[in-house]
Amino acid sequence: MLSGLTTLIPQGGFEAPTIDEFFPDVIAFAGTPFEMNRITLVRIVLLVAFLICAILYTRRAKMVPGAAQSTMEYLLDFCRTNISEQVMGKEYAKKYNGFVTAIFFTVLFMNIGGVIPGLNIAGSAVAGIPLLLAIFVWFLFIIAGIRAQGFGGYFKSSLFIPNVPKVLYVLLTPIEFFSTFIVRPFTLFVRLLANMIAGHMLLALTILASNYFLLTAAGGLKVISLVTFLAAIAVTAFEIFVAFLQAYVFAVLTAVYVEQSVHAH
Repeated sequence: MLSGLTTLIPQGGFEAPTIDEFFPDVIAFAGTPFEMNRITLVRIVLLVAFLICAILYTRRAKMVPGAAQSTMEYLLDFCRTNISEQVMGKEYAKKYNGFVTAIFFTVLFMNIGGVIPGLNIAGSAVAGIPLLLAIFVWFLFIIAGIRAQGFGGYFKSSLFIPNVPKVLYVLLTPIEFFSTFIVRPFTLFVRLLANMIAGHMLLALTILASNYFLLTAAGGLKVISLVTFLAAIAVTAFEIFVAFLQAYVFAVLTAVYVEQSVHAH
């Protein structure tokens, strides 16, 4: 039986997607600080798309909104009420909602590139964007804490837990420093990057498998292409959900870290 199946599959076999997907060849400005590859181009396209949506919303807003304007207004109101105000309260939401909203839309637009035909990869599937956003949030919650409590007050409340024996600070202060200033940005970075890499690999695998079984495999194995194609549709829908979910999680954690910084223990 196995020998019969092997005669239906070409000797070349199926080539699964590899990590090389995330390191494409340079297409412009090679050897300069402005070196560009396909993923860089995808990021630029997604950024331009976001700016176009934002400009059209602000300049063509109507009293009776259409579908696109309603969607944009819903997302803006969602960021304000369900993230910023719910986590930080109205007082601090007025100060930091702009940052939280900007992070939500940046992550969302970069993520959604993974399911757009012709782009086929998220702008956040390579370390640059997740790392940049994590560093931005790191600076944001530190600056917010210093503005609210003062330089000494912020670091004192962040590193020295009140109402514990002083001898325990030898143990607790390094832990607090590591968890607050190292783990927070690192987990933001890794969570977003890992989800986008996994999603791209899974989607690429199902699409390549569909093409392989439909166009290359012989006989009854072509039927498998229907299964892998349905799997590709399911993965695409799931990736759209993940794109929104990761944008929400990143924005919520940003608001949580700011809220924890502006208040002492």
